Amino acid sequence: MIAQILTSFIASAAFAILFNVPKGTLLQCGFVGMMGWLLYLSSLMIPIDPIIATCMASFFVTVLSQIFAKMYKTPIIVFSVSGIIPLVPGGLAYDAMRNVALNHYDLAVQLSAKAFMLSGAIAIGLVFSEVINHIFHKTRS
Repeated sequence: MIAQILTSFIASAAFAILFNVPKGTLLQCGFVGMMGWLLYLSSLMIPIDPIIATCMASFFVTVLSQIFAKMYKTPIIVFSVSGIIPLVPGGLAYDAMRNVALNHYDLAVQLSAKAFMLSGAIAIGLVFSEVINHIFHKTRS
């Protein structure tokens, strides 16, 4: 588990470099991705369905991104895009396309459906967090 957490930190920070984020925020971007992956792994150990765990982790990533954006006076997207990278089901999508190429359509459809649902869970978590943030700030003012 420690290796996965460290790898998620490195992956998030590396993607932050690719996205040209300010150099002072690289560690925070890695931290956001690492914490999102840690929540995802912890949720799977409970056990929670991977789709719900992904949604919870993406919600958490966005909340952390909002906090860091205020602390470091940078846009939220700096932290949320690089922080969400460990949750993206790229390997699953690759396996789905590989099975299409091998004419194993029954398995390809199952893997594709799961990849789409995980991607949708990421989007729902991101949007839900933003909506709650706007509602919270609107009621405060």
